[in-house]
Amino acid sequence: MPFIPVPGSEVFSSRIRSREQIQNSVGDSVSLHHAKPDDVEQLDALSYEVIRHRLWAITDLMGQALKRMSGSLVVTDCNDFDVAIADEFGDIVQVGPYNTELAASVDLAIKWILENRADNPGIYEGDMFLCNDPWVGGGLHQNDVAVLAPFFHDGKLFAWTAAVAHQADLGGVSPGSWTPRAEDVFWESLPTPPVKIVENSRIRRDVEDVYLRRSRVPKMVALDLRAKVGANTVGQERIRELIGKYGADVVKAAMAKQLDDAESRLRAKLEKIEDGTWSATCYQEQSMKDDRNVHKIVCTLTKAGSDLLFDFTGTGPQSGMINTTFSGMYGGILAGVLPGLCGDIPWATGGLRRCISIKSEEGTLNNATFPAAVGKGSVASAWATMNAVTECISKMVDTSIELKREVQSVCCGTWQLCVMAGLDQRQQPFATMLTDSMGGGFGAGVDHDGVDTGGLLLIPMGKMPDVEMNEFVLPMLYLWRREETDSGGPGRFRGGVTASLCFVPHDTPVPMMQVISGAGKTVSQNVGLAGGYPGSSQVDIAVRSSNIEELFSKGIIPSSLEEVDGDLQILACEDEALLSPGDLHYMSWQSGGGYGDPLLRDPKSVAYDVAELRVSPESARNIYGVVLQEPGFEVDADATEQLRSEMRQIRRSRAQKAGV
Repeated sequence: MPFIPVPGSEVFSSRIRSREQIQNSVGDSVSLHHAKPDDVEQLDALSYEVIRHRLWAITDLMGQALKRMSGSLVVTDCNDFDVAIADEFGDIVQVGPYNTELAASVDLAIKWILENRADNPGIYEGDMFLCNDPWVGGGLHQNDVAVLAPFFHDGKLFAWTAAVAHQADLGGVSPGSWTPRAEDVFWESLPTPPVKIVENSRIRRDVEDVYLRRSRVPKMVALDLRAKVGANTVGQERIRELIGKYGADVVKAAMAKQLDDAESRLRAKLEKIEDGTWSATCYQEQSMKDDRNVHKIVCTLTKAGSDLLFDFTGTGPQSGMINTTFSGMYGGILAGVLPGLCGDIPWATGGLRRCISIKSEEGTLNNATFPAAVGKGSVASAWATMNAVTECISKMVDTSIELKREVQSVCCGTWQLCVMAGLDQRQQPFATMLTDSMGGGFGAGVDHDGVDTGGLLLIPMGKMPDVEMNEFVLPMLYLWRREETDSGGPGRFRGGVTASLCFVPHDTPVPMMQVISGAGKTVSQNVGLAGGYPGSSQVDIAVRSSNIEELFSKGIIPSSLEEVDGDLQILACEDEALLSPGDLHYMSWQSGGGYGDPLLRDPKSVAYDVAELRVSPESARNIYGVVLQEPGFEVDADATEQLRSEMRQIRRSRAQKAGV
């Protein structure tokens, strides 16, 4: 009797497989096109640079193709997707500049396909595989759906292309496919290990039907499937053209060299830093509805020579629905490494990964075992992993005179989720999530402030949705969306400020179902560095049975919650609720952490921030120790010097009492 894999067995585990393991697994089932060492060595510099940039351009074209074909606001307006090109073994040669955390684990899924699908059902030209199993890879939770396409040349497997995007809903007990009530994965969307969705260049209708049947918005999910198939098709057409111009062996040599080049350049950078160990702990509160505990992810980074070891020993046990699998931890590491260490290095993660080792205990928050609930994993423990990794890397880089300008305080500490579902203004069912928190504040550096509402560290090309587009597609009306004073983490250099929004249901006859999910409401996740303060916390507030219709009838559009009457409710980190007509929903997301002691900030910079509404006069005095004269917010230099001296003396007195 043939062996049938049992869910949770080693067959479905995410792990980094070596090229030798892949070759042994594939055997004679698939013929692989390898780079020849002599071709790599003899590749001229000009051809290499041209081909390398062409591969980057191909990922850009793939991303544009996916966006143009998708009908989801998550993709079209927020860039919550990514694409990649990998070699025959699945090692990523070029990752796209969109959601790097998504694409980072694509290699795990490709290697799994090579190991488990080469013999049955086989891997052939014209095939594509769909995967949303976070224990396999290709995404961080079930809503991340990857389409992975082998590329053949002259009958040999030459490369892979991949497209992965977040889907608005793939089933489960709550809209959006994750629920704060989840006790295990069976409350959530069904994880699907790689299955052949395209065969002989045609979508398999039977497999597509199985895939779409689970969704509350099947038409949107079907369109996104075609968008990912189209993105892979565009990528493979361009690779074929590249081979036609330069020859298969030359292109293959350039791909191999790009992996080697990324590794050697990262190692050269690491050699400039003294060996050492740095640690960070990122906390999350409330792992599920009604949970009152705090859950930690511990990261210890050890740098020895040109090797990095990320050790997560001490991380808390898996709990509730905030867990992520090994692929989420892996994605969180690379999402921190790419911007933190590789801003001037090609993002060939298959080469960069050679410098990295990982130590982790199974059954923990960022290495959860089946059947843990992982629906929120991408923006919970995977994101928290990235925060801890970012903090460790910045502490490490801060020790190098040559590299310390690359220091980056932690940016927006997590994603603020608000899933909504109901009937839209056209009386059609809808399910979506608000993605405005794409505009988080960036963390400060050693010589500059963080960018205000600059985005998210893991999505270099992320963007906030257009307010009018949201109002056109969804039954909602914005009262405001604006940057918030005092939200950026104070420091010698200030963290970027963040924003808030407030909306009401509009032109819908029934209440909206909401899933509210986001940590960082009581525990800082956006810590500062070198004495810098954390950025703002996250807030969700509902105003029930408000008088908004009365205000509208008088021509009044409120600009603060104080102007609205109603029952104000501060919402928990993880909750499900109804938003009825006449209710308001307010949300403000996290900003970036500061760098350095706020008392060292240039008083003129503080005065400028006050004039620009980034900092309040009260915070200028109480946090930065700057005395301003009105009108005009001119700095009183003598009073400022005296106040700062008094504040430092208070600190010393407190330290003495504490025995520090």
